[in-house]
Amino acid sequence: MTKRKVRVRFAPSPTGPMHIGGVRTALFNYLFAKKHGGDFLLRIEDTDQARFVPGAEEYIIKSLKWCGINPDEGPGIGGNFGPYRQSERKEIYKKYADQLVELGWAYIAFDSTEEIEKLRNEAEANKETFSYGIGTRGKLNNSLNLSDEVVKQKMEAGENYVIRFKMPEDKDITETDLIRGSVTFNTTKSLDDKVLFKSDGMPTYHLANVVDDHLMEISHVIRGEEWLPSMPLHVLLYRALGWEDTRPKFAHIPLTLKPQGKGKLSKRDGDKMGFPVFPLPWKDPKTGETSRSYFKDGYFPEAFINLIAMLGWNPGTEQEFFSLDELIEAFDLERMVKSGSRFDPEKAKWFNKHYFQQKTVEQLANLFKAVLIEKGIEVSDEKIKNVVAEVKERCEFVSDLWEQSSYFFEAPDSYDEKTIKKRWKEDTPEKLAEIAGLFGGVENWEADSIKESFSGFMNKKEWGFGAIMNPLRLSLVGGNMGPDLFKICEILGKEETISRINIATVTIQN
Repeated sequence: MTKRKVRVRFAPSPTGPMHIGGVRTALFNYLFAKKHGGDFLLRIEDTDQARFVPGAEEYIIKSLKWCGINPDEGPGIGGNFGPYRQSERKEIYKKYADQLVELGWAYIAFDSTEEIEKLRNEAEANKETFSYGIGTRGKLNNSLNLSDEVVKQKMEAGENYVIRFKMPEDKDITETDLIRGSVTFNTTKSLDDKVLFKSDGMPTYHLANVVDDHLMEISHVIRGEEWLPSMPLHVLLYRALGWEDTRPKFAHIPLTLKPQGKGKLSKRDGDKMGFPVFPLPWKDPKTGETSRSYFKDGYFPEAFINLIAMLGWNPGTEQEFFSLDELIEAFDLERMVKSGSRFDPEKAKWFNKHYFQQKTVEQLANLFKAVLIEKGIEVSDEKIKNVVAEVKERCEFVSDLWEQSSYFFEAPDSYDEKTIKKRWKEDTPEKLAEIAGLFGGVENWEADSIKESFSGFMNKKEWGFGAIMNPLRLSLVGGNMGPDLFKICEILGKEETISRINIATVTIQN
């Protein structure tokens, strides 16, 4: 095979939303292309019109953009090898299907769906498996058994037909997979006569995939291992069409497995265990149900990408956090594992916490501001930054900022019963009233100055610090939580601090 520029494609079908497995396939293609100075194409394989879902293509494109996986060519982008939707290329495929028939590599089959279903049911009744192929095609309603004249009459009469690949008998098809090494399939034992062209005038995945990969000069096909059984058919199609010398190399990446039990990860696993499997929100056009997403759950795209990059691939070093550029530099198909990779929802949170902590106070404040506006809270940018600086270390998500700091923006409307029972004594209201009076006289309202005045007063009174600090915190935040108490006072402001002390003493006492 001739050496040429690296060109890879991600070719999803718009039959629903793209989940983690699809994004991971796109990512590995993208990393491989960029590592080798090549091109990454997006091709929409929408030949299955029966399963087409409105909005799915747009969802795929938006999801890739959110992840930072930007195609060099594709729908809405352009390129020299378009169109990039197979439905817009359907006139291309019939020519190659007819060519395969003429060359004896394919044949025309008139068997109806009902006829095939009947044969399948009969086989099952005998505890056998029906397969349209080497062992059965000689008895069925196809051009291998019918005269040319009858075939012509049927076609002129408008009878539905498909074009099937004629699998050669008892041939070993050996191919080198870039991840799995040498793989061999026997045509008689494991392969049937797949449909290449359907009665609706559309090609199947097998024909369209091979034709498009050839015409788009794809150098490497990197796809999920569920397509490994299709590899020998595709190899034979390249051979049959005379494209053996320019066909791409294959690499089949391992499945993403569910967190528990057997099988690959699915939406049901996410619903059952409470984690998203989709990058962006997806609203089912039939049910109206909106699925959870990494975006809506507050994950950063860089955390999501880092997470899925580590599913089935390892860098061979101790490094665990990678920017997209670092992933490109480190990526190598030889470091892909052959077995499936179990998805860990908790690892997703771990990655997000890292990227959350890497962001500056200003960046997080801007994100948090949107949350506050949504809640109808308008405060100065300076206050938001001050709050974020105090609670950032306790958070994994932007949503955690509200959980950790809501009391900075809304006075407590209730107080923790356990803290009251443990810390609130009979003389607490009287002592807090004196603290409120003390605070009223503090001129420089900053944490250090407030603390200095408070400590001097406490020492003079000979009060135990714990006896006042805990009820004071309870008064300001509603519970036993939060950062440095005097920093809380500073951010709340003098008037709000004193007001909350006074309200708490009356409310809790009553």
